[in-house]
Amino acid sequence: MLVVGERINSTRKRIREAVRARDGQFIASEAKKQVEAGADYIDVNAGTSVAHEIDDIKWLVETVQSAVEEPLCLDSANPEALKAALSLAAKKVIINSITGEKARMDSILPLVVDSGSSVVALVMDDSGLPEDFEGRMAAADKLIPALEAAGMSRDRIYVDPLVRPVSTDTRQGLAVLKTVNAVMAKCPGIHTICGLSNVSFGLPVRNVLNSTFLALMIQAGLDSAIIDPTEPRMIAAVAAAEALLGRDDFCMNYIMAQRSGRIIL
Repeated sequence: MLVVGERINSTRKRIREAVRARDGQFIASEAKKQVEAGADYIDVNAGTSVAHEIDDIKWLVETVQSAVEEPLCLDSANPEALKAALSLAAKKVIINSITGEKARMDSILPLVVDSGSSVVALVMDDSGLPEDFEGRMAAADKLIPALEAAGMSRDRIYVDPLVRPVSTDTRQGLAVLKTVNAVMAKCPGIHTICGLSNVSFGLPVRNVLNSTFLALMIQAGLDSAIIDPTEPRMIAAVAAAEALLGRDDFCMNYIMAQRSGRIIL
């Protein structure tokens, strides 16, 4: 299971303040905490200040890379910001994200292809956000071939089924689970990923919903997730689900997670 640490996102007030103040010590600490908790990639997002996004994401890339060795997930819809960040990236990145929308394909896909990056591919297009399983799969069935036609191998494509809150539509959780299962079955070698915490938006005790949904998503075939690895029970859910589903030989990853303190009751 590939874990992308989501905490360094300027939509979070404390991160936004740190970026504005160029508080490198705080950002470095956030990166290190996520790696220690189990993150394989660190997501960096500076998109809340459009006027300063290019400078901000460049600073974040340099700051995070000076603190940890793990590669980055560059989270931006701005092709110029992505280009600037790519020029500083020390390792191959994941670009988060692209969609089937023509404008996004035209502006971001060339950056992905030219840089050899992997990409998060959201299952939506110019018709808007899909409401159900059928809409998600219709978008995926167009988006995946388009990426492959541009030269992307499946192992560089991370399909995002668009997790939406169950608080406003209780059908959304099942639609996402079905989408992950279908994509993984139809497209061997491809990855699935999601920003999982959206599922619990607006509800109490969100950690219970997040960790339970993560386990269900792993059972459906999810092999990557954008999560807060420091959140109690999240890494425990990953380790437990993979052990129970036969994806962890002799349960060694589960045992090592427990010994390293990553399984928190």
